[in-house]
Amino acid sequence: MRIRTTLVRAAAVTAAVAGGLALSAPTASAAVGDTAPACVKRTVYETPAGFDVFLQNTCGGTMSVKVIVDNGGDSNCYVMSAGTNKNFVYEGIFGSYGKTVLC
Repeated sequence: MRIRTTLVRAAAVTAAVAGGLALSAPTASAAVGDTAPACVKRTVYETPAGFDVFLQNTCGGTMSVKVIVDNGGDSNCYVMSAGTNKNFVYEGIFGSYGKTVLC
């Protein structure tokens, strides 16, 4: 009986520790503002009116990304499924491509 009680306590402690680890694991929202991973391809094209950014999600899953424009308005948050593309068009005199971040 004593061995059984010890095993039950050990299982309870293991479950509590595992649950605590799951709660402390970083979430997707914790990465907001970090630079998008390399699997989100970005190609910047200069245009007479500003620039375009062609985004390609070659990651294994859905990615939410935003184009940061230095000295101009940033893009909306684009939710891109794996294998999809999005083109961001910026028209302005002062803005320049900054980076692509998670949102």
